[in-house]
Amino acid sequence: MTVVSRPPLTSDERTQLTGWLDLQRSFVRMKCEGLTEADAHRVMLSTSPLMTMAGLVAHLRWNEYSWFQLSLIGVPDTGQTPWTKDGHPDAEMFVDDVPLAQLLDEYDEECARSNATIANLSLDALEQGTGDDAPASLRYILCHMIEETARHVGHLDIIRELIDGATRYDWRNP
Repeated sequence: MTVVSRPPLTSDERTQLTGWLDLQRSFVRMKCEGLTEADAHRVMLSTSPLMTMAGLVAHLRWNEYSWFQLSLIGVPDTGQTPWTKDGHPDAEMFVDDVPLAQLLDEYDEECARSNATIANLSLDALEQGTGDDAPASLRYILCHMIEETARHVGHLDIIRELIDGATRYDWRNP
């Protein structure tokens, strides 16, 4: 995934929501460019040992799957997810043995699947998954995923700066 531009200033709601989400998604790969495997898996925050560059990429990948596949369209969980009933709540972040390139490719593939999933759905479409709460609309899920992805891109930015001092973001030309 290459870095995309911000959505047009006067575009419709759907274009704004998907455009902002795609922009934040594109920053994930950008923040990981040039990292060694050791750095991608290096623990920089002793109080949050799972919050590595690789761990965050895996977390974002599984959030895409959880919200758009499991929750929105109700794909049954066939046991492929990293979570189990009594397992660790952040099991998706246990990726010490998974290469960063693989995690980034899986993230890009999941984002593409998410986009294909929502392409023909109304923003008012409701979750089909079996959650305990009232179902959320696609509009809500897109807003949540913008927030979720942007928050973790900020984490990636800080961790990357701690690793090697690299910073990169120009709002005029990301």
